[in-house]
Amino acid sequence: MGTGTKPAGRAAGRAQTLPMQGLVNAFTRAALSTPGVAKGIGRRLILLYVFGRRSGKRYAIPIAYMEHDGKVLIGTQFGWSRNLRTGDPIQVRYKGKLRSADVEVVEDADRVAELYTLMCRDNHAFAKFHNIGFDGAGTPDPEAVREAVRLGARAVLLTPQVG
Repeated sequence: MGTGTKPAGRAAGRAQTLPMQGLVNAFTRAALSTPGVAKGIGRRLILLYVFGRRSGKRYAIPIAYMEHDGKVLIGTQFGWSRNLRTGDPIQVRYKGKLRSADVEVVEDADRVAELYTLMCRDNHAFAKFHNIGFDGAGTPDPEAVREAVRLGARAVLLTPQVG
């Protein structure tokens, strides 16, 4: 399978951080918290408020999402995601509004791979960020998806509360 989006020197399925990631995240957090602006960029990004397991510190994490089966689907390889636990509600800024959301962490590796494949198809920037290429038919490289899962990729389904 081809990996057309795979940058040289980085393993397939390995997520990247951008130079100046902290600055990018700070700008994105501010934009997602600004009425009006949040509706525009909030079509692809959600802001999660996560508490550190050990530190107890609150983190605001901007992350790409897609809607799937009436839920919000996110995926990441980064360590902060270990602070999310099935059954523990979190706060999210979703489509410009702060609300609670129920968390379901997907545990089964095959299901994580299936959901990552969906996210890659839906959002090619997500695929590129996770170094997952596509074949000539536009299908995400299954070997790169499996490698992302092997490297710790997690899929999480959120159910934001209405109101």
